[in-house]
Amino acid sequence: MTDSTDMVAYYTKRAPTFEDVYEKPERQADLAQLQERVCDALRDHHVLEIACGTGYWTERIAACAASVLATDVSADIIAYARAKDLPPGKVRFAVSDAYKLDVQDTFNACFAGFWWSHVKREDQGPFLARLGKVLQKDSLLVMIDNAFVEDGNLPIARTDQEGNTYQIRTLPDGERFEVVKNFPTDSTLRKKIGPYARDIRIQRLTHYWMLTCRLK
Repeated sequence: MTDSTDMVAYYTKRAPTFEDVYEKPERQADLAQLQERVCDALRDHHVLEIACGTGYWTERIAACAASVLATDVSADIIAYARAKDLPPGKVRFAVSDAYKLDVQDTFNACFAGFWWSHVKREDQGPFLARLGKVLQKDSLLVMIDNAFVEDGNLPIARTDQEGNTYQIRTLPDGERFEVVKNFPTDSTLRKKIGPYARDIRIQRLTHYWMLTCRLK
């Protein structure tokens, strides 16, 4: 089994089938609501997207945002996103580590889809601090992620000393990865994000949650 630190290897190998997760019948109603709410929040904003992956959410954000710079640490994964039929001149891509964010453009919003759950608890504060230096003050932050649903998610395999939880993910070829996957409560989210943002609002659906706030 591959070590959990090699998240890039896991998502690179999973990229060809990654978007299959959005085809699950029981999640369609939630996804429709989530897409509408994300688009309403980011409408006409200049958006920095964190960990864009194969571009599923890039494609949807592009329909309503003024512009999108979609970033990911893996050029191989970004190649899948680039192949999508995106609005010309509105979407650009950059290879960038979410923990370093060496982008130079000006943004008034950030979107992170299904990223927060993979950030270890001890790394969340440094990530938010770096994000605050990259974005304009009072910029909008929108995050969406999975809610834990019994029998609807992979089971938690273990919990480490910092409180991070892990799942075992198996690829179609049988290769297994241990992946960080946290499922925070509303109070945990507010406690962690509060020092870096204001106007924190959290909405929960059956399978997903969405958080919006303004960076201090």
